[in-house]
Amino acid sequence: MPLSPTSTRELLEALEHFPNKKLGQNFLVDGNIVRKSIELAEIGLGSAVVEVGPGLGTLTLAILNTGATLWAVERDATLVRHLQSQFAAEPLPFHLLEGDCLDAPLAALPAEVAEGGFKIVANLPYAVSTPWMEAVLAGDLPECMVLMLQKEAAERYAATHGRKTFGAISIFLQSAFEVHSKHLVAAQCFHPAPKVDSVLLRLDRRRDAIRFSPVARECIRRIFTQRRKQLGALCKREAVPQAARWFDQLLSIGVSPTIRPEEVPIERWQDLARQLP
Repeated sequence: MPLSPTSTRELLEALEHFPNKKLGQNFLVDGNIVRKSIELAEIGLGSAVVEVGPGLGTLTLAILNTGATLWAVERDATLVRHLQSQFAAEPLPFHLLEGDCLDAPLAALPAEVAEGGFKIVANLPYAVSTPWMEAVLAGDLPECMVLMLQKEAAERYAATHGRKTFGAISIFLQSAFEVHSKHLVAAQCFHPAPKVDSVLLRLDRRRDAIRFSPVARECIRRIFTQRRKQLGALCKREAVPQAARWFDQLLSIGVSPTIRPEEVPIERWQDLARQLP
């Protein structure tokens, strides 16, 4: 059973651990959301799963109870010791790495396992959600991801062109994954309750997943750091010389030079990826 708000507080007191705001430690205390996460990820016997930030182990235990094999990465040393103690009694297929998810985005998942297909379940702190995602997109791609994100981060991941939240991470992510479903999660489902609502997001890998090279990613990031400027001015500047030929092609198909970056459809950004290997 998932930890209740009361049992979560009691366990944290027993561990003499205070939730670290800097690390985004908001512990899930709603059993329905735990079950929904498992259902969305379609985890079962034989599944290979990566969990980011297992915390007190509520979702961890639910994943292991499906018969899946789990690789997890946790940065907080106190929580690592708790997890090691919690799961030491039984020989469960649980591999725990103490470290930063930005250094090990897939929790040291073996390459041979990754090649066979895996899934990711993560309750991501807002501060690391974008750099972590970019690290995942640069490596072996999971079959699907079920991510708990602050609402603002989820909106950026799923944003379509023409929206103010559409940016570089929207392009990189949606070129490789399709947004399958979104579920709003109230702040009261966590302890301590964050100041904003969250979103449970499922992403499915596209058959024709498009990857962006480091050069293409950097080029697009630099354009979006000045997103209020007209695309013509941005692409003709020395700051992004790689984009000049791409922009000329946009003009040739009737795109206005006064268009702003967020107004350009994702397919056109994918054209840039093909030009910058």
